[in-house]
Amino acid sequence: MDTKWKNRFIIAMIMVLFAFGASGVLSVLINGREYANPDYFHTAEFRSEIDQYAGYLELYELNNMPIEKAKEAIEVTEEEINEHRYRYGTLPEQIDSIKNQYEPRIEEAKAVNSSEIAQSLKNQMYKKIEDVTKNFESDEHVRTKVVKEKEEKLEEFYKEKEQLRDQYDYYKDSFTYYFKDTSTGDVYTNLTLSKNESPDEVMEKEMLFHTDYTMDKDYFLYFIMGGYEEFDQALVESQAGYFRGQIGLAKNLPESNMFIDQKNHFKQKQIVLLIYGGSAVLAFIAALIAGRKSKALSAEIKRWEPLYNKMPIDLRITFLGLSAIGSILALFLVNDFLIDSYNILSRMMELIIVLLGASVLCGLTIVQLKYIAGEFKDLDSAKSVLKKSLVYRVASGLKTSLQEAFLNRSTGTQLFVVLLIIFGMGMGSIIMFFHPLFVLFYITALAFAGIPLVMALIRRVGYFNRIVETADELASGHMGQDLPVKGKSVLASLAGNMNVLKQGVKTSLSEQAKSERLKTELITNVSHDLRTPLTSIITYTELLKSGEASEDDRSAYLEIIDRKSKRLKVLIDDLFEVSKMATGNIELRKERVDLVQLLQQALAEHDNAIRESNLQFRVTKPDHPAIANVDGQKLWRVFDNLIGNILKYSLEHSRVYIALAKVKGQAVITFKNVSKYELDDQSEELYERFKRGDKSRHTDGSGLGLAIAKSIIDLHEGNLDIDTDGDLFKVSISLKLEE
Repeated sequence: MDTKWKNRFIIAMIMVLFAFGASGVLSVLINGREYANPDYFHTAEFRSEIDQYAGYLELYELNNMPIEKAKEAIEVTEEEINEHRYRYGTLPEQIDSIKNQYEPRIEEAKAVNSSEIAQSLKNQMYKKIEDVTKNFESDEHVRTKVVKEKEEKLEEFYKEKEQLRDQYDYYKDSFTYYFKDTSTGDVYTNLTLSKNESPDEVMEKEMLFHTDYTMDKDYFLYFIMGGYEEFDQALVESQAGYFRGQIGLAKNLPESNMFIDQKNHFKQKQIVLLIYGGSAVLAFIAALIAGRKSKALSAEIKRWEPLYNKMPIDLRITFLGLSAIGSILALFLVNDFLIDSYNILSRMMELIIVLLGASVLCGLTIVQLKYIAGEFKDLDSAKSVLKKSLVYRVASGLKTSLQEAFLNRSTGTQLFVVLLIIFGMGMGSIIMFFHPLFVLFYITALAFAGIPLVMALIRRVGYFNRIVETADELASGHMGQDLPVKGKSVLASLAGNMNVLKQGVKTSLSEQAKSERLKTELITNVSHDLRTPLTSIITYTELLKSGEASEDDRSAYLEIIDRKSKRLKVLIDDLFEVSKMATGNIELRKERVDLVQLLQQALAEHDNAIRESNLQFRVTKPDHPAIANVDGQKLWRVFDNLIGNILKYSLEHSRVYIALAKVKGQAVITFKNVSKYELDDQSEELYERFKRGDKSRHTDGSGLGLAIAKSIIDLHEGNLDIDTDGDLFKVSISLKLEE
């Protein structure tokens, strides 16, 4: 525990030394130039005080022109006469302006039968028109008016001059002056001179500080009484020459005099700054050395780094900025305490508190700089850090939101138009308070734009809520009624899509029910087709094992077992083959094959069966070969299965039509026959595995023939379609021919 507190004390001392050193260096940078002057009298502040005093001195002592004499010196130029004459426009314009002012008032007076008032107003109007007309006829008429205006402005000058006399009195008892008019030789001074003394000797002997000073005779108009420069001829008795002399501070001024007090305080600050700056530099160096060697400080910094780096970079930079600003303000406060305070000891506790605060803020600033600098070691690291910032996330989110808002441009545009209208209506409600006329415009805009917009929004919200309600019903499994599709808006499109989706759900549910039924049938059919031969095999095997059968019976039993075993093998082989085709685990060996010849070979294979049947085959084929790039063995299997199905399931004494034709680069092979079994008009189910036209399943066959044929044609990128019309059964095969 002692070591822990010792380390903390060392860290605190390093931070205090650093803050003290930084404040001292800052103080030297801020105040060094000012306090490098020999004394207060050489500072810019004192020079400004002398300039201010010189202006007041010239105003009240050196150029004290009486108001009557100033008025007599007023001059009016031709430019001033023209300016006054055309101040309100040309003569016709001024006459029209006067008439516009009086004629409505005259008409109002006449309307209330006040003839005396009307006549009085007319007289005033004619008098003003006559006066304006004289302005354009006589320069002397205008000159009199200009002189009067200038006299009024001079009176304002002298009133303002008297108001500023307290400022002159503020300086009067402190400064000693001696000035001479270079043109007249007149002397102005508050210095007491004996007969044999010169002003220079007295100034040198009796003044604590004195300086030569020269100023123009209208200096006060530019430095003290701005705005009256046009009266320089009237307020200055003679423009020739200037005032030259000296201004000084007497040695016998009391210590309470403000300039003597400033001089003493300046000297004190010089000493404080020297000590403060020197000790601050030493403290700063000590803090840097101790900080580099302190293991406790390094360990403490590393301990907090992972936690700090979890924050987004922009938040860290914000905290850094706040701590940096706080550090600078605290350092300025320390500087103010040490440099600008007259009595430092009385405010020592405040100084310690401020110094500790500055130490903490400076420490936080430096540590954060170190942490953040470590995050920007290279370009990749910087990119990674910036992508995690709050600004980047907000900007990315805003960009995504804007992109999504304008996925449908009409919707995005409508949204922004609505927002602009709402913003405009809000601004309009503020503007109408500026003038009653705007109320009329605002009410009109509200009636023609605001209210229709609100009604449209209400309708759209209602329509949207209906869509949401329908979506909830659809999610819960209730179909309900279709939504009305109104117009061509996005909501209308959404409602239309919802209706399509609803129909899709209905179709999906129907397909699901159908799939469940077919699955049940598949299991039943597979069980039946596998169990029937297997049961026969088991039964006849038991009879053979009993030993009671005769030799002829034994031969018959073995023949049945052999036939049923082969039947079971064919069934299982077909099942494996259709399974491999469905998963794509079968390889085609394609080659150039004449489909006409392949169909003839398949028919020839069944020639005996066709002859023994009572069916009439009608085969149509082209005279020329139909060459296709196919697997001959697999395609022969398709033809074999289809012809076998025709022989098994065709109605006796009916015709069978087989045709091969070339249509637009495709070979189209069709097989048509009349079924002996009712097909129930469900041609798609005939593709299912173990599905047979013979529902009693007394005929031979696996029920996989059409499924195998369909898979083979699909592997050849062709089409196999089944069509039924009553008991008419039709299979169409399309395969691409080679050019």
